[in-house]
Amino acid sequence: MAQDTASGGFLAELIRQIRASDPYGGFDGLSEEALLRPYLLTAERRQALPLLGDLDQATEGRLRNFYQAVAAAIEKETGAMVNYVLDLSHEGFGRVVLFAGRLVLLSKTLRDAHRFGFASREQLAAEGEKLVRAGVEALRRFPEVAAV
Repeated sequence: MAQDTASGGFLAELIRQIRASDPYGGFDGLSEEALLRPYLLTAERRQALPLLGDLDQATEGRLRNFYQAVAAAIEKETGAMVNYVLDLSHEGFGRVVLFAGRLVLLSKTLRDAHRFGFASREQLAAEGEKLVRAGVEALRRFPEVAAV
């Protein structure tokens, strides 16, 4: 079961990353629910998005915040410095790579990034926590590669 933001967990880290990406304080008065709403796509909303289209800056920002939250959560649990690279074409195709030292923690091909989102808050939390767990396991299994 996904942890809620009050007790920590991935969603709490995602909220921190969203707020950190707002240099002018526009998100200061928004609730956690309002900050997470753009990450939630119902089946109807997903269907309404065109199959082809250019990636907008807001969607790219959500992708960056999501993967930065994964990296930060892995860092908090392991103490290793984790970075990510997000390479996207204007059409929403690309790759995300998370790494620590020379150790690749995640390498994922992205397709239809303009449709990035989750059916529910629980699904968002579960996916983030799954990626964090996989990264932590890799770091614990190969600490000598991450330390370089």
